[in-house]
Amino acid sequence: MRNILIIGAGRSACSLIKYLLEKSESENLFITIADLSEESAQKFTQGHPNAKGIKLDVFDAPERSAAIQAADLVISMLPARFHIEAAKDCILYKKHMVTASYVSDEMQALDADAKANGLVFMNEIGVDPGIDHMSAMQVIDRIHDAGGKILMFESFTGGLVAPESDDNLWNYKFTWNPRNVVLAGQGGAAEFIQEGTHKYIPYHRLFRRTEFLEVEGYGRFEALANRNSLKYRSIYGLEDILTLYRGTMRRVGFSKAWNMFVQLGLTDDTYQIGNSEDLSYRDFINLFLPFSPTDSVELKMRYALKIDQDDLMWFKLLELDIFNKDKKIGIKNATPAQALQKILMDKWTLKPEDKDMIVMYHKFGYELDGEKHQIDSKMVMIGEDQTFTAMAATVGLPVAMAALKILNKEITTPGVQRPLSKEVYTPILKELEEHGIHFKEEEVEYLGYNPQGGVHG
Repeated sequence: MRNILIIGAGRSACSLIKYLLEKSESENLFITIADLSEESAQKFTQGHPNAKGIKLDVFDAPERSAAIQAADLVISMLPARFHIEAAKDCILYKKHMVTASYVSDEMQALDADAKANGLVFMNEIGVDPGIDHMSAMQVIDRIHDAGGKILMFESFTGGLVAPESDDNLWNYKFTWNPRNVVLAGQGGAAEFIQEGTHKYIPYHRLFRRTEFLEVEGYGRFEALANRNSLKYRSIYGLEDILTLYRGTMRRVGFSKAWNMFVQLGLTDDTYQIGNSEDLSYRDFINLFLPFSPTDSVELKMRYALKIDQDDLMWFKLLELDIFNKDKKIGIKNATPAQALQKILMDKWTLKPEDKDMIVMYHKFGYELDGEKHQIDSKMVMIGEDQTFTAMAATVGLPVAMAALKILNKEITTPGVQRPLSKEVYTPILKELEEHGIHFKEEEVEYLGYNPQGGVHG
């Protein structure tokens, strides 16, 4: 038997494990699922004879090294900052490794050792990063192979609620880590390049500089800039590109509404609020508004945000029940961002019958034989249910496929890497289509700028 060790049995692991268990007989696999909670790990085995669940603390060196020594390949589904201890053991015991996380500096430092030992350390092979890399490079390589020159690359991804489960005024629910949603865009200005000019969007302007996107059958979306698009010039081999922009997709109107929280300071995560556990939602909101002996919290809020009582923005705030005087924050020493997250989770947590949706949209502008062209490539996936979500599928399936192809020596290039080569993306994208994850391409007129007056210019 060939042994695969999966460290971390979180929500996004279900599609990964299901795929490997279904392949276990034909591919001679035994799957060990390791988690801090042995119960969580065993739950994922579903009583399968080719799987077992074990308790594993990744910071317990003897426990960790024993589990890794017994494996032929290690998949880490832990948060990115926890990969490195397992990665060092994989070097020591000569084991391949797969993660869905961004390549950290610590991981990149293992590149020479991985190459020296003939080990594949595949990273960034989830959805974003992951499927975005593979689907982009497939088109970029095709254009280059035909003799074309890439002028523009824009890429957008959104983890959203499916249309049939979209039942609030924000057109949004949490389909991944809520904390990351609340803190999105912080830590520096968004940076990109537009028609050869560097552009920056500071955090306090981020949610008012958006671009509109249309996806047939699913309507209109908006996109706001990710923090640093420029690093993708070297990653994708587009050093002389004129326009490079990566963004996050939301339904139109979300960003304008979210900007209310930004302007009030509710997304700040840099300080703690005294007595936060005893504050009602109403008390918390009032902390950020001027004192008035006569005006209500609601009236002060409208004054501060310059919105009327019949404004859609006001109804969005009311829907969140943020003026409730009975509900408590209930978190000791909470930052404003943590308190806001608590309030939002009351309203934006998926219901048992809800489904999620992943949307991805690429734009490629290029010149070939003296003429300019543009390809728009779009992918939409709807989750099955609360277990087998679109997020779990688009993260877990590429990870599982890469792991199996490494074991089968179909992916052999050693070192710390991303899924950017034909060796990796060609077979994985083809197999993903069998699971309903496929891109629809269309040729459109190349304009080289945003005609709708959004983020560009």
